[in-house]
Amino acid sequence: MDRIEKANLPALFEALRDVFTAQREALIELDGKVGDSDLGITMNKAFIAAFESVRNNATDPIGKTLQLAGMAIAKAAPSTMGTLVATGFMRGGKALEGAQVWDTAEMSAFWAAFFKGVAERGKAQLGDKTLLDVLSPIALSLESSSGSGTSLALALQHAEQAARSGLEATKAMQAQHGKAACFQEKTVGLQDAGATVALFIIETMHAYVVQSRSPT
Repeated sequence: MDRIEKANLPALFEALRDVFTAQREALIELDGKVGDSDLGITMNKAFIAAFESVRNNATDPIGKTLQLAGMAIAKAAPSTMGTLVATGFMRGGKALEGAQVWDTAEMSAFWAAFFKGVAERGKAQLGDKTLLDVLSPIALSLESSSGSGTSLALALQHAEQAARSGLEATKAMQAQHGKAACFQEKTVGLQDAGATVALFIIETMHAYVVQSRSPT
């Protein structure tokens, strides 16, 4: 699959829903080390709502569908992380207004807007041990892939690899925001829970595109 079309969105968001259902307990455990232990619950609710929204908006174009999914996330998960993820999807969807397909160029535009939206809403900086430290590598990788005409599957593979490296790098950082900041040096050595969410999203997108182009 070299592009995601409107008809593919329900299946993609079903995959996202299933991933965050499966990872619910793992995110609870990870968040519980220096947080409120609610991240798994929040993201599970968020992507159930996003899937329902996408499934019920069959007539809207891609960009509008993604914006509505973001709005559904905001309503279902009105926490800090829920709001940031919702903002990312709404900004990303707005960047795709008028797009008929979601190929490498549009994927780059989506993640660039996602990153910018989260940065503006969360007031964090790179190196603060937040999801920005994974969103930035994703956006930069996709920008490079778009410029070189890389296929969508390969572009997402590269973006996933960049995300994994970004997530690994958060282990050496000290948290600067939220409850985790209260733990100061104790956060060093732990991967950031919010950044893990960003990895799961790009990882799921990559897996969906690869599986959808494989013979059945």
